[in-house]
Amino acid sequence: MKKEWFFDRFCGEQIVMCAEDGVLTDVSVESETFGDEIGNIYKGRVQNVVGGMQAAFIACGMEKNCYLPLNERAACFNAYDGGGGDSVHTELKEGDEILVQVTKAARGSKGAKITRDLSFVGKNLIYMPHTDFLGISRKITDGKSRADLLKEADKLRKTGEGFIVRTAAQNASKKALKTESEYLKRVWRMTLEGAENAPVGTAVYQEYDLPVKIMRDSLGAEVSRIYVGDKELYERVLRLVKVRPDMDEKKVALYEGENNMFSNFGLLDQVYGLADSRVDLENGAYLVVDVTEAMTVIDVNTGSFVGDSDLESTVFRTNMLAAREIARLVRLRNVGGIIAVDFIDMAEEAHCTAVEEELARALQDDKAKTRVYPMNELCVTLFTRKRTRNDLLSFLLKPCPHCTREGYVLSDKFMAMRVRSAIMDTFSNGYRAAVVELNRQLLEKILGERYFTPEIKGRWKNKRVYFVPHSTWHEEKFTVRGDNAKVLSLPDDAQILY
Repeated sequence: MKKEWFFDRFCGEQIVMCAEDGVLTDVSVESETFGDEIGNIYKGRVQNVVGGMQAAFIACGMEKNCYLPLNERAACFNAYDGGGGDSVHTELKEGDEILVQVTKAARGSKGAKITRDLSFVGKNLIYMPHTDFLGISRKITDGKSRADLLKEADKLRKTGEGFIVRTAAQNASKKALKTESEYLKRVWRMTLEGAENAPVGTAVYQEYDLPVKIMRDSLGAEVSRIYVGDKELYERVLRLVKVRPDMDEKKVALYEGENNMFSNFGLLDQVYGLADSRVDLENGAYLVVDVTEAMTVIDVNTGSFVGDSDLESTVFRTNMLAAREIARLVRLRNVGGIIAVDFIDMAEEAHCTAVEEELARALQDDKAKTRVYPMNELCVTLFTRKRTRNDLLSFLLKPCPHCTREGYVLSDKFMAMRVRSAIMDTFSNGYRAAVVELNRQLLEKILGERYFTPEIKGRWKNKRVYFVPHSTWHEEKFTVRGDNAKVLSLPDDAQILY
């Protein structure tokens, strides 16, 4: 299997994708300005304590107050095998200033979810400065390795502290574990010092940005190739690879093609497809994905697939294929919470069990914690998935302004990325000028946010880009054409992007 990673940055975003034999398996997008707030530690102030909800609401400098469950005991560590989990916290009252860590990003009308059980993540270990917990990844299955690693981790902690041994630690030396533990403790001390005089609402500790997190958590010797579409980012990724003993820097390549790197490798169309509610399967069947406030519902349909034998076999094969695709889909879109899957009705109990087991097996490769519940008599299966970062749909889509905001259209930033890709493809075909016709509000967003500034100063320096705005065009409609004429005939309101 050929496993390739792709890193790029444009329109103010850092974007990382992974493909296995050309099929997209992971997408992560993070703002270069704000980043992902999950894992950040803030100095907050208690706004109010709600006894009936066993919760407190904390002002952390965000748009909405954060939600702090008071009865949650080291809950963010329950995905690991281990013992302990006790943490000592004083009773809260209004006006108290405390340190909290974001465990779930704000979404819709809900503020971010936070915890007082702080943790600092390394490649091999997770350090918890005031949570008495010793745990280990369930993906380390060898009994002796588990026992030895837990013993080493126990030696590294003081009373009241905790460590979780991550999967990568099974290949780490004792010295590496000790060095990393000392580093994580030093980071904690620096966080405390910085918080002492910091005003409320300050992020006193920020998680690593996207490229570093991917390099730390996801890449290893199994990677066939790493392509980077930006020179500055390429040099940074190369430096990170050089300090990894399990990776070869020769695998890292700077992509210098004129067209969009993701488009060149056939990934862009796959990303576009993630915004659709309908997902076609390779045999002609399809899924319909409906995202609601309470849960995500996935309906399985046979579509044009009629099979070549009896109905039960046709349905069973479709459901098995759907189970594998659903596991890939929720990982790609980073769907969190409760997911209900309405499989096509099957008569044989053995088939129902096989589909349920196939879904659980396919979800094992997911880094997020999942739990599959038994299929009921209606062939409906529920499973839960912990959201590990912002869901991709919140980046791809925005509420539709034309249908009382109940529907969705592609977001401004995602549309800007599509326009950028089309312009790059035009220049790669030998044109010196590109004429872009698009929605007026989208143009104002592109110009106002300066999305294409790096391109203007770099790869488009000797090119010309003209924008022709249309007030009546739909937000998602645009056209790009190339032109090599010395003089162009354009409308009076056309704008040139130098």
